[in-house]
Amino acid sequence: MDLTFGDVQETALIPLAIKASETARENARIVDFKAKEIIDALGVDVSKYDPFMSHEGVVARTILYRDELKRLIEKYPDALCVNLGCGFDDKFTQVDNGRITWFDVDLPDQIEKRRKVYSDRDRCTMLEGSALDGEWTKQLPKHDMNIVVMEGVLEYFSKGQVKTCINMLCDSFEHGYLLAELHSPFLEKNGNHHDAVKHTNATFGWGTKSGLEYLELEPRMRLISETSYNEEMKKYSIRGKIFAIIGKNINNRLAVFEW
Repeated sequence: MDLTFGDVQETALIPLAIKASETARENARIVDFKAKEIIDALGVDVSKYDPFMSHEGVVARTILYRDELKRLIEKYPDALCVNLGCGFDDKFTQVDNGRITWFDVDLPDQIEKRRKVYSDRDRCTMLEGSALDGEWTKQLPKHDMNIVVMEGVLEYFSKGQVKTCINMLCDSFEHGYLLAELHSPFLEKNGNHHDAVKHTNATFGWGTKSGLEYLELEPRMRLISETSYNEEMKKYSIRGKIFAIIGKNINNRLAVFEW
């Protein structure tokens, strides 16, 4: 693996470091050997990207996304799945049923770096594309059902960029689901205090109190469900239970939209 520290964006280091350290634990709640391989190959100290609350949040997020994807894939076993803004994420191996068609999509420079770590696999293909421009969708095969995953992407978008993105998805795919990570207005205003993101140059974009606010930007969508990461985090620690109470409306959420 010829990946270097400079190849990995700092915001991508956060989930990679957390997935790697969780994988190394004796009773790992999530297992991502590729993340561990990447972090080990970088050979640098990434502990500052792995504080307790962010660790628990990424573990919860990974579990919630995996379980929701599995539910949808069970319902639509031949779906076209797109991990949009994939970074180094490898959801395909978590949910593959032997039938889905999967595309890992990101900007050209990120796909170039991803190819240092991954190769295209049967039914799993890397593709250059932007969440703000649907030109890349013309390369995709037509499917009756499409499932788009956006984890750790929309939280860095402005309201205008979110609108551009979800309008593009509804224009490009006749029917589909969107699994989106949403964050609060509190985090939008106070992101510089986030225990892991504060170590990067990233800033949070448009925060919402409810996924219903997305429907004002794209009326073709319906909000199916919205789950706070607190629901998973509170299962594992006292600190998680306390945060679920005092930070009830602060934590990020997994929202599922349909159109």
